[in-house]
Amino acid sequence: MNQLCLYLLNQCKTLRTVDHIHACLLKTGLLSDPYIFGKLLHHCSVTISYSLDYATRLFLHYPKPNVFMYNTLIRGFSESPRPQNSITTFIEMRRESSLFSSVPPDSFTFAFLLKAAANYGSLMTGMQLHCQALIHGLDRHLFVGTTLISMYGECGRVDFSMKVFDEMLEPNVVAWNAAVTACFRGGDLESSERLFESMPFKDSTSWNLMLAGYAKAGEMEMVRKVFSEMEVKDDVSWSSMITALTQNGCFDEVFSVFMDLQRLGLRPNEVSLTGVLSACAQAGAFEFGRVVHGFVEKSGFSWIISVNNTLIDMYSKCGNVAMARLVLETMPAMKNIVSWTSMIAGLAMHGHGDEAIQLLNEMEESGIEPDRITFVPVLYACSHAGLIEQGHECFSKMKNVYNIEPSIEHYGCMVDLYGRAGDLRKAYEFICQMPVPPNDIIWRTLLGACSIHGNVELAEQVKERLSELCLTDSGDYVLLSNIYAVAGKWNNVETVRRSMTNQRIKKTPGWSMIEVDKIMYRFVAGEKQNNITKEAYDKLREIMLKLKVEGGYVPEVVGSVLHDVEDEEKEDSVTKHSEKLAVAFGMARLCKGRVIRIVKNLRICRDCHTVMKLISKVYQSEIVVRDRSRFHSFKDGSCSCRDYW
Repeated sequence: MNQLCLYLLNQCKTLRTVDHIHACLLKTGLLSDPYIFGKLLHHCSVTISYSLDYATRLFLHYPKPNVFMYNTLIRGFSESPRPQNSITTFIEMRRESSLFSSVPPDSFTFAFLLKAAANYGSLMTGMQLHCQALIHGLDRHLFVGTTLISMYGECGRVDFSMKVFDEMLEPNVVAWNAAVTACFRGGDLESSERLFESMPFKDSTSWNLMLAGYAKAGEMEMVRKVFSEMEVKDDVSWSSMITALTQNGCFDEVFSVFMDLQRLGLRPNEVSLTGVLSACAQAGAFEFGRVVHGFVEKSGFSWIISVNNTLIDMYSKCGNVAMARLVLETMPAMKNIVSWTSMIAGLAMHGHGDEAIQLLNEMEESGIEPDRITFVPVLYACSHAGLIEQGHECFSKMKNVYNIEPSIEHYGCMVDLYGRAGDLRKAYEFICQMPVPPNDIIWRTLLGACSIHGNVELAEQVKERLSELCLTDSGDYVLLSNIYAVAGKWNNVETVRRSMTNQRIKKTPGWSMIEVDKIMYRFVAGEKQNNITKEAYDKLREIMLKLKVEGGYVPEVVGSVLHDVEDEEKEDSVTKHSEKLAVAFGMARLCKGRVIRIVKNLRICRDCHTVMKLISKVYQSEIVVRDRSRFHSFKDGSCSCRDYW
């Protein structure tokens, strides 16, 4: 009977099925067996998700828990969002031990407790536990010592980590790895490298730790060096490399590494797939993303919810919201809150405000409650679609229905909502009445709205507020300069430019990327010409001439340049913007009828916006531009943004 119950318990995947086994154990009297009870407690504390409260109630009803049971509950709490409860459980364990039979802590007790202290970053608690381990003679235990190294590293005391490591008699490879990780945590790359070189034995984890450590520090040359020197690369190695390259914006290399992985006949895992799809999303690599999607379907990864969620994000950010919606609707696994939120964010980026609100309603009807993260893209969608009343309703629902206290991101969306609608004074009053101090993003949002609507007086007030925060963001100066330029106040423009020069503030260079035949091409305004840029410039000259003759194009030079120069020079300046070069290159290389997809790091200027609309009309082309703010889909001479800038 014991074996049958244990077998059935191991098959349980949900709390409901565990509850049935619990009832059966009560009826048969087997629950009083410490071994059986310990297994049930372990299953609820560690194995089954969201069942820690059940495990706690179970634990409280057992008359005399042993050290294994205490350790099990301590471990459960240490790995939960409430790691502090591990310490409370330990205190209760010591109290019970002093009152009744002795239940001394062992090496597992301190290992789990130290992990809890590390997880909530309490150095004081960790040091107290270190003293307790010393009292019980367990500080030199290999398992406890290794966890002490990790704890001190997580809490920012690498010197303490190294002291513990140096005092270990015979550290094993796990201890060496913990010491290397602690050095990386503290930003001491030299010590990490020195320890790595001194290791008597290195396992795959050792190499992967070096990959991850250098990647987090942004040392991509060292990442490449370590990866090339690895004799054996496991799943973690490949996924770590893909993640590192993605996080550092090396998108072409991500695609190359992924293809190498397949070429070697190795099977990508969940992390590497989400990594390469994330790279596609950031780079706007739609065609390569479709290839990866095909691989996901053929290889049987479509049941993994995180992969589906990344597919939704990838298609949304690559400008194909219809495919993102199809992925959501055909997901074989249960949709979670990330699935719904990713799709709402995709609709928001494309300006589909009504659809975003409808999807929020569908999410609620499915039984999943939106959280504070979900409401950010919902409000963003209302802002970009000009849905003022709906935005108000969503903001109120968040506070009054779901009891979610608005964060600075939600307030920013409301400021943007008023600003885009042209109600700048109301936006300013809203900021002044906020219960939390406005940060630079809030003021910068209003400054952007002032630029859109040409309100010089309010823009100067907002810039003054930004100056009070002691910030020197180049974008603020560029926005203010453009506002002055539109108003024709060239002396003010020159003053702003002089201020930028004196403070050594440089304007962020604009770049645009386009994917052609699964290769990413990057264009930077004013960069030195090569064969690729020459081809783009040649095609652009041809396009601009045709737009002037057949489309009646007149350059919108005011507001697109920073200072007062001759009209011919202004026109030349706006012509060289990176998105124009990218679209010209796409038209030169891509087949007629193909959608041209461009990703830009800054907001598209008015002149480029006009040019894209004219190209879509004169050349009967469809162009999708993802700028820093949103998506612009140009077709038949119009834009999806409806000029809500």
